[in-house]
Amino acid sequence: MDIAEHNRKAWNQLVAAANEWTVPVTTSQIEKARNGKLELVLTPLRLVPESWLENLAGQKILCLASAGGQQGPLFAAAGADVTVFDLSPAQLAQDRSVAETERLSLTLEEGDMRDLSRFPDATFDRVFHPVSNCFIPEVETLWREAFRVLKPGGEMLAGFANPVLFMFCLKAYEEGRLELKYPLPYSDLDSLDPKELKERLQSGEPLEFGHLLEDQIGGQLRAGFLLKDFYEDYESNGPLRRFLPTFQATRAVKL
Repeated sequence: MDIAEHNRKAWNQLVAAANEWTVPVTTSQIEKARNGKLELVLTPLRLVPESWLENLAGQKILCLASAGGQQGPLFAAAGADVTVFDLSPAQLAQDRSVAETERLSLTLEEGDMRDLSRFPDATFDRVFHPVSNCFIPEVETLWREAFRVLKPGGEMLAGFANPVLFMFCLKAYEEGRLELKYPLPYSDLDSLDPKELKERLQSGEPLEFGHLLEDQIGGQLRAGFLLKDFYEDYESNGPLRRFLPTFQATRAVKL
């Protein structure tokens, strides 16, 4: 099946349902960014460290699979030259709305995060990639493309999910119980039984994939990046948050 097309429609529906990752930033947040205070997340709860966001003015930034009116407008308010790249036109419309309201300049591009062929080599100073590669079946291509479009010395800030999140029965998890069910790596298409997959497709939710840390972190290294910094974060709710952080963020540099 066409995974990208399914997830495009799913995220358009999530915008209509006002999912938390589709709600644009406020005027107050924009004003803070204009004054040098950015409140950005790569993972659900923890703010990106200020040291990761220095010297933004004039930088060319690619917000990769990062629409929804949440990150791109803040970078633009801080003086960066921002391109927002996303699969969902409804998500991109959220960025457009904020840009028009707040008089910000944003370039909006619709496409699959694995294919950045429209951008020449060494186009951007930074790539900002919050948790979203759980919606594609493999991540190696994404890391290679992000590396290619960065200038030498450029940085990629990326957030992703620990695959342990995908090991448990979803119904039990939503009830607060941890019931091991799926081996890793996880794929909605391959891990669910036919009935579960049918329900997933009919629900209108995006298809998801739980990638091994070998592919999330090792994949960045194999693409040519060097890791400069790293932190972990917890999910906003769910039984696993009592035991371990289930999200990671990396700061990687292209030398």
